[in-house]
Amino acid sequence: MKLSKRILRSAFFQDLSARLISSYISLVRSTTRWEERMPEETRRYLDQESNIIGCFWHARMIMMFHAWKHSDRSRFHMLISAHRDGRVIAKSIENLGFKTVEGSSRRGGASALVTLKRTLDKGGAIGMTPDGPKGPRMRAKNGAVKAAQMTGRPILPVTGSVSFRKVFNSWDRFLLPLPFSRGVILWGTPILVERDASKEKLELYRQQLEEQLNKLTAEADQTFGHAAIAPQKIDPKIEKQENARS
Repeated sequence: MKLSKRILRSAFFQDLSARLISSYISLVRSTTRWEERMPEETRRYLDQESNIIGCFWHARMIMMFHAWKHSDRSRFHMLISAHRDGRVIAKSIENLGFKTVEGSSRRGGASALVTLKRTLDKGGAIGMTPDGPKGPRMRAKNGAVKAAQMTGRPILPVTGSVSFRKVFNSWDRFLLPLPFSRGVILWGTPILVERDASKEKLELYRQQLEEQLNKLTAEADQTFGHAAIAPQKIDPKIEKQENARS
């Protein structure tokens, strides 16, 4: 293995990266003037500190730490994938006082669902990216819907945008909020999934989550005059195969 790769994979480098990321998130949170909008039904869930499933696109992850001001940080658990980048993100989140659970929402991963159910049953709140960890961009997989079905807990779609930002040419069009911005956090309406929902009904809930998040994200961007970022185009045949396997 090359020296550069050994350095990048070292615990020291990962700890340093995590500290830099968490420090930057704290800077953005404290220097941004935030506005928050939500339906009254959603506000009731947040005011009661319910053990909800918060869903947001992978690209908007940094801004979501402001959204969780409603919850005791010790109750919030972020679902993180097990690869190397996921470990750095996990350490960054933990530096901010939140907790993480390891797994992947991809194809509703069984082990991740068991972990999510255990966390929710103990009164925790979950945050997850239904298009993570590697896309397609702004296309929801089934993990969140299956978690809601297993636990009876509501899915709350949430997104955000800022006036000053850098959008990267990554698979998710990752959005880096810049300090001293104006920011907006938008919450959608709760999605409640019946425990006995059929496969066809689960697909409708998945579509509802995807549509809500895309509509909210476009609205958040347009608040500051930004053009909406389009979801990744996918072959309908491939999408059907993915959903059949999940």
